[in-house]
Amino acid sequence: MERVLILGCCGAGKSTLARKLQQPMNLDIIHLDQHYWLANWEKPDRDTWNKKVTALAQQDRWIMDGNYGGSLDIRLQYADQVIYLDRSTWTCMFRVIKRIARYYGRTRPDMPAGCPERLDWNFLHYVLVFNLVRAPKIKRKLEQLRADQSVYILKNERQIRQFIEALS
Repeated sequence: MERVLILGCCGAGKSTLARKLQQPMNLDIIHLDQHYWLANWEKPDRDTWNKKVTALAQQDRWIMDGNYGGSLDIRLQYADQVIYLDRSTWTCMFRVIKRIARYYGRTRPDMPAGCPERLDWNFLHYVLVFNLVRAPKIKRKLEQLRADQSVYILKNERQIRQFIEALS
């Protein structure tokens, strides 16, 4: 495994899993949130973002976590392993609310400076509908990967723990 892409709903545990995999896999982590957001939660333009994602994905070895559907095809092109965290909506929503409460007004470790945690109703709606709207599209893309790419769909903590243990 040289390029590992971690996908899933917000709150599914993508960044946490990336940190847990970093040592046993000896790969650098690329948290896409750190590269996407500008200060004050400003978004980059699409061309700038796609160029940045391409440059990140072309690096030799990485664990990359994040969704950003508009650039998924770029990342999938370079990934040799994809981990999809297929968590329930309620698990993700609980974790997102817990994260907001923990970091409210402060910047999380996997976010860029100038983006303090906040309560954002549009974001909470995104989490609520992710498994209905976004997940089926992602799963269809994962079914179309090349033969030299592997996909792991992990649904719960036990499966995640077993995956990590298998690497050790």
